[in-house]
Amino acid sequence: MELVSSRVARLSVKWSWTELLSKPVEVTAEGIDIRLHTVIYEAIDEVRSGLEGLLAPDTKEVTEGRAEVRDTFRVPGTVIAGSYVLDGKILRGGRARLLRDNVVIHTGTIGSLRRFKDDVREVATGYECGIGLDRFSDIKTGDVIECFRIDEIKRSLVSAEHTGS
Repeated sequence: MELVSSRVARLSVKWSWTELLSKPVEVTAEGIDIRLHTVIYEAIDEVRSGLEGLLAPDTKEVTEGRAEVRDTFRVPGTVIAGSYVLDGKILRGGRARLLRDNVVIHTGTIGSLRRFKDDVREVATGYECGIGLDRFSDIKTGDVIECFRIDEIKRSLVSAEHTGS
């Protein structure tokens, strides 16, 4: 008969290989995740999935668009950058950084995006727009506003058969 410590029970998984557990073990093992497998590949896949879930994802920065500030307009509480979209697209609510002479001055979010007098969600390459950065007003003519996003990439365990070992 197996005994399972209650201290271990809270954080444990019991792996059973082709053997059924007796009733006393099931009662003693309350709080333990008990898994029965008859095919080794199922057990390996389940362990691999569990371990991959513990890995923190990799992050990758993707530039969505860039706009050049051609003029600035003061409105109560902020400064609006009259801009021309050089490439990609600029998204309202997207993450952005302000570059001055290729040096990052500010990183934040785009709070307002307008085309003529209309609020818009995005502005594509070749169009002019007004861009307001959240809680930042030190914008000057010639600055570049770069819109970007951070993608999370799920990490996985690499098996020995794929590495050539």
